Amino acid sequence: MDLYYSDIFELPLPPGHRFPMAKYRLLRERLAASDWTGNCRFLIPEAASDEQLALAHSAEYIRRASSGELSDVEQRRIGFPWSERMIERSRRSSGASIGAARSALQDGVAVNLAGGTHHANWDGGQGYCVFNDVCVAARVLQLEGAIQRALFVDCDVHQGNGTAAIAAGDPTLYSFSIHCVKNYPFRKATSDLDIDLAPGTGDGEYLEELERALRKIDLVFEPDLVFFLAGADPFEHDRLGHLRLSKSGLRQRDQLVLDFYRERRIPIAISMAGGYAPDVNDIVDIHYGTIETAWLSWNSDSRRIVKQ
Repeated sequence: MDLYYSDIFELPLPPGHRFPMAKYRLLRERLAASDWTGNCRFLIPEAASDEQLALAHSAEYIRRASSGELSDVEQRRIGFPWSERMIERSRRSSGASIGAARSALQDGVAVNLAGGTHHANWDGGQGYCVFNDVCVAARVLQLEGAIQRALFVDCDVHQGNGTAAIAAGDPTLYSFSIHCVKNYPFRKATSDLDIDLAPGTGDGEYLEELERALRKIDLVFEPDLVFFLAGADPFEHDRLGHLRLSKSGLRQRDQLVLDFYRERRIPIAISMAGGYAPDVNDIVDIHYGTIETAWLSWNSDSRRIVKQ
């Protein structure tokens, strides 16, 4: 299984900033120390080019973001102060999802150890998202002729408004988001399928709603590739989540999504998406669990299935 990561782990952040940037380095270190990752490849992706980013973003936004011309309001909307490292890391995050998508087509599953930047829209970023990595990756692979149709299964606690807006009106892309309804973004876009969950929703109801949604999508859309945004922020102790999923429930969520598409012989590219628990080790535990579950679901000899 290929694991793509950026070696730009940290960004310059203002004093008091609470974004858990350390989770990326700690997740990479924990995976590298695990016995079962011995057969995995840790890969640093190429940064996405202007041409690749322009498949999901306006050329003017790419130019202004890359050259440091974003206004103070635009930078506040993103949540990070502009820096060359921020742009390079964001390009590599999109490159990591491109790489993971290509690897998934070969091996059945692959992972971007960051990504899931689903709030980035055609002409602007927001919510810690600069470029929309999964939309960029889907359209790059379409342009290459590797796939025709892609499905976004967004299990971050926040609605994937940027992904929904970029994919809107495109019958080759299907956006699905299951999220807490009373949460950011407060002005939501319309996905092909949205599941709005009440604050306090726990494991049982969440898993029932998720399985019902996957079966509903299965009746109307057959993707060549699934992008799974496996957010850690539905966790019961997340500062920004408002749902009540346990770590066990999140493992069951991952198992449900991974097995659902493995059984249908549909490759899956995973991005980590959000996570804002007070203890960064909780976030790392959840992301690590997603990747370990992917390994167990797809890579044992008795269960591994790759789409032919």
